[in-house]
Amino acid sequence: MELRQFAEQVLLSTDLTLKLTRPSEPLTDSVPGPALRVSLPGRPAQLQFAEKRTAPAMPRGNAFQDPLRRAVAHHIMANHELQALEVMAMVLLAFPEAPADFRAGLARIMFDEQRHTRLHAQRCSELGLGFGSRPVNAWIWQKALLYATPLQYVAGLPLVFEGANLDHTVEFEQCFKAVGDRRSAAIMRAIHRDEIRHVEFGLTWLRQWKQPGETDWDAWVQALNWPIRPSKARGQLFQTEARREAGLTEDFIRRLIDYTEDPETASTRSE
Repeated sequence: MELRQFAEQVLLSTDLTLKLTRPSEPLTDSVPGPALRVSLPGRPAQLQFAEKRTAPAMPRGNAFQDPLRRAVAHHIMANHELQALEVMAMVLLAFPEAPADFRAGLARIMFDEQRHTRLHAQRCSELGLGFGSRPVNAWIWQKALLYATPLQYVAGLPLVFEGANLDHTVEFEQCFKAVGDRRSAAIMRAIHRDEIRHVEFGLTWLRQWKQPGETDWDAWVQALNWPIRPSKARGQLFQTEARREAGLTEDFIRRLIDYTEDPETASTRSE
């Protein structure tokens, strides 16, 4: 199968099973084709993006004692993983001129995203909630529409969304463990391990594309599109060792820990 065909299948199909099916044969990239962008991914009717603020909020704390609330958490995370998968397919189609190694590496990560989506959707169903039975948001997809270069993609999705997931996966693993849901906790631990490799992938290509002499931090921050900013790349339980394993420098990690919002800048940019 051609890489473009796989990307089109993931991005444009309205059949969820097809979107989440890993190719049974090795991918080739002989015909990248012309650049293609769409305003919305193809999705089945029950997973179309909802109006702003209608999707359920992530459960917290004692809510995890209720199996249905745990199912809602998996439902939200399944949609996040599906959006990440669709964004990656969009990047392959939008930037056919990107290096072959980047495109092949991105395809391998897409296989992980397919598996993550399936894991969350299956666990959601086991806990009594079908995937697509609640409204879903478009936060990750909407921010990805601003990516004008592959550099902006690696700065935005691997190093922000997946970077933050280094923390969130551990946070939710602990929430599930606290109520005895070992199956859900194991899913979060497995995804955590994958996210380390995904952040490493983003960092590798940030270093390939940044300007000579530019620090990783400066290149990353300059490639972000507002309102995405460094504070979005961390959670509550900051995982320093995971970031070291992904290859982030001590300077980068320290800056990420210490980063605080500039109220004046934030106020100006939100107007």
